[in-house]
Amino acid sequence: MRNEHTVKQMVNDSKKHEREKGNTKGIGWWQLSLIGIGSIIGAGFLLGTGLSIKTAGTSMIFAYLLGGIIAFLAFSALAEMSVHDPQPGSFRTYARLAFGERIGFISGWMYWISGVLIMSSEVTALSIFTQYWFHHVPLWIFAIIYSVLGLGINLLGMRNFGKIETLFAVVKISTLVIFILFGLLLLFGVISAGTTSIHPGTVFHMTSLFPHGFTGWWSSLIFALFSFGGIAVIGVTSNELKHKKDVSKSGIVLIITLLCLYVLSLFMVVSMVSWTKIDEGESPFVTALSNFPIPYLGTIFNIIIISAAFSTMVGSLFSITKVMVSLSNDGEAPKTFSKTTKKGVPLHALLLGFSGLAAAIIVSLFLPSTVYEYLTTAAGVTLILNWCIILASQITYRKTYLDQSKVSFKMSGSPFTSYSGIVLIVFVLCGGLFRPNERYGLFISLGIILIIFLAYSFFGGKRKGN
Repeated sequence: MRNEHTVKQMVNDSKKHEREKGNTKGIGWWQLSLIGIGSIIGAGFLLGTGLSIKTAGTSMIFAYLLGGIIAFLAFSALAEMSVHDPQPGSFRTYARLAFGERIGFISGWMYWISGVLIMSSEVTALSIFTQYWFHHVPLWIFAIIYSVLGLGINLLGMRNFGKIETLFAVVKISTLVIFILFGLLLLFGVISAGTTSIHPGTVFHMTSLFPHGFTGWWSSLIFALFSFGGIAVIGVTSNELKHKKDVSKSGIVLIITLLCLYVLSLFMVVSMVSWTKIDEGESPFVTALSNFPIPYLGTIFNIIIISAAFSTMVGSLFSITKVMVSLSNDGEAPKTFSKTTKKGVPLHALLLGFSGLAAAIIVSLFLPSTVYEYLTTAAGVTLILNWCIILASQITYRKTYLDQSKVSFKMSGSPFTSYSGIVLIVFVLCGGLFRPNERYGLFISLGIILIIFLAYSFFGGKRKGN
C-alpha cells in the first residue's frame, strides 16, 4: 500500500491538473444523465426481465425497488469522492488511493471484463430480438453483423459519442413512457383493445407474487441489479462535465428516472399479460403488446428495443475502451493500448474490447440456449462486486476530506449507509446460489476475479521494476 506522503502527492497532482485543465469546456449534468440512461437501459432490462419474471413472478417489482436502493447507495459513494476529487480513472483511482495498487488494478480490470461481458450479452440479446422475424437464422450470424456495426461507429471517433447516446436515451425514455401511458389508458378505459383487458389486481395476488417462494425472488435480484449496473459510466464520464460538482445531481436524476421507468413499465407488463406466459427468449414488453390486437405494435416495439440494446453495446465498447486507456496510462496495461490514431481513436484498446465480442460469438455456437443467462450473470456479479469496492473505498478515502468545510456533496448516513450497501450486495450474491445457471455465472465471475488478483503479481511487479 502506498505511504501517506505518496497518496497526498497523487491527490495534489490531480487537483493541479484539474485547475490547469479548467472547466470552460465539457457537457452539462443533464447530458451526463442522458448518456448514463443511454448506456444503461438495454438488454439487461428489456430482455433480462423475462428471466426475472419467470424466476420471481410479479414480486420482481420489489426486486427492482431494492436494486434501485442499492444502486443509489453505490452511486452516492462514488459521487462523494468524485465531487471532492475528480479523477480521470474514477472509481479505480479511488480504490488505489484507499487500499493501494493491487485493489486499484483489480477494480479497473474487473470493470473492463464486466464491460466485455455486457457487450457480449447485448449482442446475444440483439440476435434474439432479431430472430423475432427470422426464426431459422442462427444467432451467431446476427451477432457478427451487430458487432461489426458497433466497431464501425466507435472507429468514427469518440467526440460525438455524447450526442449519439443522448439521442438513443431520448428514444429509450420516450418508448418506456409511451408504453406506460398506453397501459394507463387501457387501465382507465380511455382506449379499448377489443376483447383483451388489463388486470392490475392480479399483480399482487399471492399466487403471482411468490410462485417459487422467497428463494425464487432472492435469486432474481442479480438480474434486477444488472439493470442498474452501468451507473459506473457516470464516474468514467464525469471528468467531461463543465462543473464537476454536478456529478451528484446527474446521478440522482439518473437513478430516480431509471427506478420510475423500471417499476412502472414492469407493473404494466404483468398487468397486461400473465407472468406465466412470459418467455425468457422474448422481451416481456413484446409479449405484452402482442397480446393486444393492434397491427404491428409488437414489431414496432421490437425495433425500438433493438436500437436500445445496440446503443448499450456501443456505449459499453466506448466505456471499456476509455478504461483500458486509463489502465495503460497508469502502467496497469501495456502502453500500446493508450496510443491513438489521427482521429483520436485508441485503436488497440478498441480492438481488444472488440475481441470480447468475437469470443461471445464463438461461445454462442456451442451454448445458444444458455449463453445469454451465463453472460448476464457473470457480468452482473462482476459489476456488483465492483460496487463493493466503491463503497469500501469511500469508507476509507473519505477520512482524507471529511474534516474539510467545503464539501458540496456528502453521502447521507455514511458510513452506516456504505456498510449497509455492502451487506445488501452480499445478500444479493448469495441469492444467485439457488439457480444452476446463476450459480455457474457466479463461479465464473469469482474465477475471473481470482485470475485478475493473481495477475497483479506479474503486472504489478513489472510496473514497479520499470
